[in-house]
Amino acid sequence: MNPILEILSQGEEIVTGQVVDTNAAWLSQEAVDMGFRVARHISVGDKLDDLIAVMSDIAARADCCICTGGLGPTSDDLTAEAVSKAFNRSLVFDETAYEQIRRFFEKRQRRMPESNRKQALLPVEAIRLDNHWGTAPGFALKHEHCWFWFVPGVPYEMRQLFKAHVKPMMQNQFDLQPGKLIILNTVGIGESDLQDRINAINLPPEVQLGFRAEIGQVQIKLLFPSTIPQSQMEEITDLITTTLGDFVYSIDGLDNRSSGDLVAVVDRLMKTTGKTIAIVETASHGMLTAKIRTANWLTSTFIYPSITSIAKVYQVENQADDVLETSKAIGAAIQKTTDSDCLLIQLIDENQHSETSVTIVNTLLERGEITQSTHLVSGDDNRKQQMAALLTLDFLRRYLLRANSIR
Repeated sequence: MNPILEILSQGEEIVTGQVVDTNAAWLSQEAVDMGFRVARHISVGDKLDDLIAVMSDIAARADCCICTGGLGPTSDDLTAEAVSKAFNRSLVFDETAYEQIRRFFEKRQRRMPESNRKQALLPVEAIRLDNHWGTAPGFALKHEHCWFWFVPGVPYEMRQLFKAHVKPMMQNQFDLQPGKLIILNTVGIGESDLQDRINAINLPPEVQLGFRAEIGQVQIKLLFPSTIPQSQMEEITDLITTTLGDFVYSIDGLDNRSSGDLVAVVDRLMKTTGKTIAIVETASHGMLTAKIRTANWLTSTFIYPSITSIAKVYQVENQADDVLETSKAIGAAIQKTTDSDCLLIQLIDENQHSETSVTIVNTLLERGEITQSTHLVSGDDNRKQQMAALLTLDFLRRYLLRANSIR
């Protein structure tokens, strides 16, 4: 079984929401890739009794812990004192640590405040982790069966100490068998629908299934243990992909699969066809253009606030009760002004428009052929704009997949 790791983050700024704890997220990804099972993220304020209690709890249940923060020179930096009391270890003055701190200030031609002397007080028998990127040395120790690593909370310093000291020690202390993380990227389908479809698949109990959702997209995460062969991982991944169909736009973690975000996938498909495209957008207010502005297959973009404004510019009748026909007429007019192979038009159906939701109409014209789709999107203005950009990009992806399969 993979060793259990917990991550402890210290600081009032974290528990009060003033600072987002990016350290824990970064450390978790590193640890999982190494073969640890991250069981908990714990945040504690600058309260000595709370720190003592949580360190004692972690020592009783985990194999190891990485603790960030609380190593500074001020009165609210309590890590060393908490360790001393929790594990009954006296603090001793480390001359080498003190000299490193002193030289840090000397190189910058600054006087070292007396308060920095506190940072050289380390628990007895702790392993000093030299900090060449700041003033706070880290330290490591083992209490009963649990290893602890204490590093600064400043993200840059934390990462440097982790790479230089913590990671090598973790690899040396534990027999690690890293698993394999495969991520299926999906668009246009929600978490609950994905779960319902995957429920029909008999996944091995040792495979961990997880989801990560953001606007319009959901990642399906499959963590395979090292004991499962590559062929079985591919078989399970293919089975899920077949079940979900075109909702899956890429797969990360398998070398023989198309990977990357939605923009990268569309970019590859467009380059495969060798075609160029012009784009008209309304609902996403330029967000679609911003995503693909550097693509060499994009010849031109037109951004308008409404169908009415486009119809007026191109002298097209706005059929208010039939936005699909209006889209075709607008497309025919704009095609006369561009030499692109394809024209993609994104409009808002003004008959299906409210404060909370809008209907997006996408139309693609190529060589006299017309493909259309509609999507209802809801939420605040920012969410509707992001969804419109995403769904129009996905509409283009699906069109290109069909076009390539026909050829």
